[in-house]
Amino acid sequence: MEQFRGAGDKATLVKITVLRGNNLRGNKAESILNYVRAEFNGIVLGDSQKLDAAVDQGVDYNFTCSFECSDAAHTLDDMAHKPVILTVIEVLPKEKKQKEEKTAVIGQAIVDLLPLLHGQVSFSSTVLLHPTPGSPAEAASQEGSCKPSLDVTVCVPEPLLSGVQLSDSNLLKVTVETAYSVPEVWNPVSGSGPPSSYVAALQVPLTAEKEQVLMFSNGLLKAKRNISVLRESIRAPATQGRGRAPSSVGSCKAVPSKMFDGGHKGGKDTKDSPKRPGTQGKSAAIGTDSVTLVETEQQQQVNTEGQMYADSRTYIIIEIALEKSLVPKRSPEELAKRVMELIPPRAPLPRRPAGAERAVQEYQAQIASVAGQVLEQYQQLFGPAFLPGEKPLDPTSQEQRKTKLLGELNYSGKYFAFKEQIKYSVVRIVREKMLRTEAFSDPEQLQAFLSQLYVFLVDEMHVALNKTLSVDAQETQPRPLVDGAQLIHFAKEAQLNGDYQLAAQYYQEQLTRDRSDPAHWFDYGVLYMLTTDYQKAEECFHYAVSMEQTHLPSLLMCGILAEMGGRFEEAETFFEGATCVDPANVVAWTLFGLFYEGQENSIQTEMAFLEATKQQRVALVVTPPCRVETSVESPDLGEEEQEVVNCESLTIKPDVDGDTEASVVTGSQSCQDGKPGEGYKGGAEAEPSAMQHLATPTRLNTTIYMETVQFLLQNNALQMAQRALAQELLCPEGGLSSSYHLALARLQLLRAEYGSAESSLKEALHDSFQDPDVWALFGHIHHLTGEFGKAQECYERTLDFVTDATDTHPVYLRLGSIYLQEGEFQRAKTTYLRACKSSPSCLTWLGLGIACYRLGELTEAEDALTEANILNNGNAEVWGYLSLVCLQTGRRLEAEQSYKYALKLNLQKEAVLREIKALQDHVGFGNPCF
Repeated sequence: MEQFRGAGDKATLVKITVLRGNNLRGNKAESILNYVRAEFNGIVLGDSQKLDAAVDQGVDYNFTCSFECSDAAHTLDDMAHKPVILTVIEVLPKEKKQKEEKTAVIGQAIVDLLPLLHGQVSFSSTVLLHPTPGSPAEAASQEGSCKPSLDVTVCVPEPLLSGVQLSDSNLLKVTVETAYSVPEVWNPVSGSGPPSSYVAALQVPLTAEKEQVLMFSNGLLKAKRNISVLRESIRAPATQGRGRAPSSVGSCKAVPSKMFDGGHKGGKDTKDSPKRPGTQGKSAAIGTDSVTLVETEQQQQVNTEGQMYADSRTYIIIEIALEKSLVPKRSPEELAKRVMELIPPRAPLPRRPAGAERAVQEYQAQIASVAGQVLEQYQQLFGPAFLPGEKPLDPTSQEQRKTKLLGELNYSGKYFAFKEQIKYSVVRIVREKMLRTEAFSDPEQLQAFLSQLYVFLVDEMHVALNKTLSVDAQETQPRPLVDGAQLIHFAKEAQLNGDYQLAAQYYQEQLTRDRSDPAHWFDYGVLYMLTTDYQKAEECFHYAVSMEQTHLPSLLMCGILAEMGGRFEEAETFFEGATCVDPANVVAWTLFGLFYEGQENSIQTEMAFLEATKQQRVALVVTPPCRVETSVESPDLGEEEQEVVNCESLTIKPDVDGDTEASVVTGSQSCQDGKPGEGYKGGAEAEPSAMQHLATPTRLNTTIYMETVQFLLQNNALQMAQRALAQELLCPEGGLSSSYHLALARLQLLRAEYGSAESSLKEALHDSFQDPDVWALFGHIHHLTGEFGKAQECYERTLDFVTDATDTHPVYLRLGSIYLQEGEFQRAKTTYLRACKSSPSCLTWLGLGIACYRLGELTEAEDALTEANILNNGNAEVWGYLSLVCLQTGRRLEAEQSYKYALKLNLQKEAVLREIKALQDHVGFGNPCF
């Protein structure tokens, strides 16, 4: 096994100091002459001085010994599974004519050196001294008096293992408890021979090619043919024997996770096993095929007749426990902090004018409109009204121009039109501001009202003119509540739920804001690729190219659609144009090669693929790798689970299912160390930018084809993605890797081939058991096929991983909906809170509102539903639950308005409608038809 380089190449001195012995008792009643002997790894480290002490009193040894820990002798493996043995020896009085002094062993104690392998540089402990059978010390211990012990300290000058090695290490304890239903031949016959001892042997991996046998001895035969193989604790006394053995999982790098500590209650080791996140221990009853029971007589005779165990149906209970979980789980503090954060701060909504204020604003708007038209007429008659450097007009000229302007307005009929334009706003002011809706019967009151109205109208006219003619008084337009990135997020969410009409509305709103951005047209075209409306998709991509001739993603998609339509010359033009726009783009060259491969042009195909590989290698030199994934396969688990060492990563935009796998750049023609094609899955919020669609990050151990597959799956070009995956299988550096199976599963999921996708994901799990993206995609498949129980299990497992999935938003949404269906409203609330924190949308707030409503938290429910209504006021279900909240809180008008909007927007959930009508009948209001 490889040594952990930390104690490594230089020897480290380990000092053991025996400070004091307590409650010692020898053969003599008055005093005891004794000394301590220290042993480690079969070598005597030294003896202390002989000291005389009173019985049951302490003796100060202050004895120090040491050994060197190195790769040559006393290795870290030895320290992991072998203790320091301290033997207290009594020197007996010499008899007559006795030349040599006699000694007797009082007892033994063991000092475990594992704390040094946990990073400690020193530790102190009081270890029990286990008396020799039949000695006075044993009798004293059985009488219940103070037990003998030794005070010991152990120290090293520096830690044996580094911090990185410690974080990668683990401790496994194996406990072989009891063998049941042993064969009849195990029952001894009195007088038939010497007594038997019973031993259990267990094989554990030492390296990838070699195994180690652990021996669990001193088993006791009990009645009813059961054998208790083991005793109480792993801290067994040295006099009873210790069965520790070093063990390692095969690895290509030195990590301090290969230590095994086995005794009467098992051993310690780190090895991968397919455990769920947070699992630390498990007991199981297994047959005797994997654990060998050996009946050993004093003559070391071994019974090899295995059939008798099968005939007797012998089984053993084995317990395996880990010091820390193989798959780390989020700490409760961190999880609580992320989950319990409430609604994020939001800028206050602009106050919407109503009633009198709206009437005044409408009047000011009409005044501004009339003033603009009058100024335009003035400029037509007299030229620019204000010229820099010109002298102001004299009063006579001003009067002449005024008369001419009024005459022109009267002659053209514009004066009457202006009056009619303002009349309706004045009427609204009279009704809503002055609150006059009836005719005046008193002429004096009429004149007083007209005077008041005139003064008010003139004042508001001046306010409107000042705003119109003054630059400083211009009001800024309020920013929209939803920005472009949120629109894309909402559209992707609608695509996830199969609501393509709503997704199209979001993309159209994005285009309304800025029709000149090619990325907006590209996003709209990707939606049509999903719905297989290739004609409209091509129109969108053409619009994008017309807006910007160098928009690379649109050029590539135009080439793909042109090839699908049989327009090969046009497709070649688009692909070649893409490689000219960005000669260093790996995806462009790879798609160019796939096009030529379809045309059976082998020379051009090889040229394009070689250029793609070249650019990929150049990208590795220019951009340092951001995340490296290496795998260490456990020889005892095959390919079921692997260790993942993560550094950092660049990511790309997730696709509609949230299962985008980030790709990286490395050489595809020369195989690098490690298994190619397996990589990191990362994700980020989508951004409406042109280069975002091709911003594939750099990753080690991938191929040009897998990098291209990510772009194609992201943009729903499924036919070309299938061809790229076929090339991945033919590539020497590719093959059936985890990333290949995951990409294939995404392709099959987009085609609604759920059975095939599930099979592909099972293959992906063999190499990446701890990949949250695989489990998330498993959950999506089960959710789409109606297996909500399995989907819930997969989603919960996905969220239990320390590393988040590429896109957790669909996981939160679907897991929350499952909780709501099952009536687990508190768990649904927690899940939707996490979704609102990470990626808020109308559906996340709606789910949170429903969960709070079902829990009776009406205030929180109304707040959440209000947030949902702000993000999408066209969701009928939001209006329905708002009506329920208003009915519960006794607000009649709001309940009726919410109910009317729910009906107007065609609320489809019959259960919600029935609940609303039942509650309306109960409270007696809420339905305008009452």
